[in-house]
Amino acid sequence: MGSIRSVVACLSLAAIAKKMSAAAGLCGPGTSAAAPALRRLTSVPGYDQNRVNDVLLLRPARETQGTCDNETEDLQKGNNHVVFFPGDIQNFQQEMALQPDATPWMSWSLERVALILGKRFPGCHIWVIRASQMYLHKFSCYQNFVESNLFGAPEHSPDYGAVRHLRALLGHSMQRAGLSNPLPPLSGTFTPVPLPAGFTLTIVGFSKGCVVLNQIVYELAGARANPELRLFLDSVSDMYWLDGGHPGGSETWVTDKCALGELASSGVAIHAHVTPYEVCDPMRAWVGREHRSFIKTLEDLGACFSQKLHFEDEPASIENHFRVIQEF
Repeated sequence: MGSIRSVVACLSLAAIAKKMSAAAGLCGPGTSAAAPALRRLTSVPGYDQNRVNDVLLLRPARETQGTCDNETEDLQKGNNHVVFFPGDIQNFQQEMALQPDATPWMSWSLERVALILGKRFPGCHIWVIRASQMYLHKFSCYQNFVESNLFGAPEHSPDYGAVRHLRALLGHSMQRAGLSNPLPPLSGTFTPVPLPAGFTLTIVGFSKGCVVLNQIVYELAGARANPELRLFLDSVSDMYWLDGGHPGGSETWVTDKCALGELASSGVAIHAHVTPYEVCDPMRAWVGREHRSFIKTLEDLGACFSQKLHFEDEPASIENHFRVIQEF
């Protein structure tokens, strides 16, 4: 049964790649324009064997006048990476097709989002991290990154291990995928192992996925005291919050001034893209208040910061909530 599922998963990825190639304009080394280099990695461990995540990788490719070539030497040597944390309902295409509540949103499957991000960040390796749990096949729970209930509402703390898990998960994923210059394993000592030359990281969270970014912010002070983790955090160039939201009644956005002070002083470029679906909902007024507090505090701290309210003149809708993935 396991082998049958593996074959079905591979066929599903190939079909999606073929269908989306014309729209995405992507290809990978040694492939045709009809086959972007998507690869699904299952049960990749993080910094301990009890924390595992499925990961989807889209290798970098370059877009030309409607045709694809092999990667240039620069892209082959490139070590730029984008990590994306999706929201509720988003799953692998094959699994979404089996759930009636998910099928209307299959345009936002993990595979399709990877292809969208490949166009948004050309020349980068795109890593889509599937939530470790999907309660009722709908509610993403990032328990490996932040303490959460069944519905994925977080309970943030300064030392849960999100930074360490991300560092190890990304390193193991790079090794599993056979990348030529992967992150080295954590040594567990105060003598950091140098990162690969040119390694840069961009972290993007959408909707529920923003809880991981929030947890990273809460951990910054402690993680930066560790030489290995500080080296990893210094490689983060940008963090994108895309219409963050979760079912809890608070902490949708980080408002703690000490935590935001650590973020502002890190030098990371911070981007907040929202829609009326999250920040203008009168039934969840705290989301908008926290978003405004997040913005004002970072501005007061002199952070490298940008923000945008998308679809401001359109009615709030879940469709536009998802569309921010294309528009940011």
